[in-house]
Amino acid sequence: MRFTTWGVSGSLACEDERDLPQAEAALHRWIAAFDRSVNRFHPDSEIVRINNAPAVIHELSDTFALVLDAALTTAALTDGLVTPTVLAALEAQGYDRDYDERRATPADTHEPVAVPGLDALDYDREAHTLRLAPGCRLDFGASAKALAADLVADALEGRGVCVEIGGDVAVRARADGAPWAVGVSDTLSVSSQTPRIGLRTGGVATSSRAVRTWTTSTGTPRHHIIDPRTGTCADGPVVTASVTASSAVIANAFATAALLWGDDAAYRIAQAGWSGRLVTTTGVVDYVGGWPTERRDA
Repeated sequence: MRFTTWGVSGSLACEDERDLPQAEAALHRWIAAFDRSVNRFHPDSEIVRINNAPAVIHELSDTFALVLDAALTTAALTDGLVTPTVLAALEAQGYDRDYDERRATPADTHEPVAVPGLDALDYDREAHTLRLAPGCRLDFGASAKALAADLVADALEGRGVCVEIGGDVAVRARADGAPWAVGVSDTLSVSSQTPRIGLRTGGVATSSRAVRTWTTSTGTPRHHIIDPRTGTCADGPVVTASVTASSAVIANAFATAALLWGDDAAYRIAQAGWSGRLVTTTGVVDYVGGWPTERRDA
């Protein structure tokens, strides 16, 4: 089945069609839970309440804590380069409204905003409480889609399933041992010419500076990947990165960080034991760490 959520397309497939209703129920359940908890474009969501009152000690829902833990894992894996504390910097670059609305109109931008470190989060994991330092506001766009894909796949309890949400893919092994065919596109569109790789279990994620873009009122292009070292949009030799790993969350962490690591991206991915496909500004495609064989439909 195909679906649309959070401004991106997605797909869901099960090895056994009889498992599809359970998978669809899990998908809708997690999408609704994430909307209530961590969708910053929903005015009544938990993240909006927390961002609007950072000095207050907030009791967290189980869903918010789950998403926050995934975001902190992502930050730890990338030495803080992919961090949930980027919202103020992201809004300063023009991403201050839902993407479909943002894309339709030129954005007013502001001077780069410093991105707080993780010490701006006073998070008590056992008590499920969180307080933010002044000036710190959260956005989970760098990890939430991948986590949702992993959670839906895990809901099938070991049965074969493939879940894709906006380029973040979670797969769980099929009983027949055959790999899932996963498209890896440099854009949001998939065609018969899109490379496909075989993946039996784990995750694959693609991050790109060429998608989810908008234009400022002065005609300058902007995108959604923020470099916390500068507070501005990532600008380096890697335009698009795809990574395979043991989960969609980990794959997405390394794919996003690859756009920030620059020339070190291939080394960092390989050293972690994952594989990658890096597309540079010159159009060169570099393969890292045993990237699966790519195939195209005849």
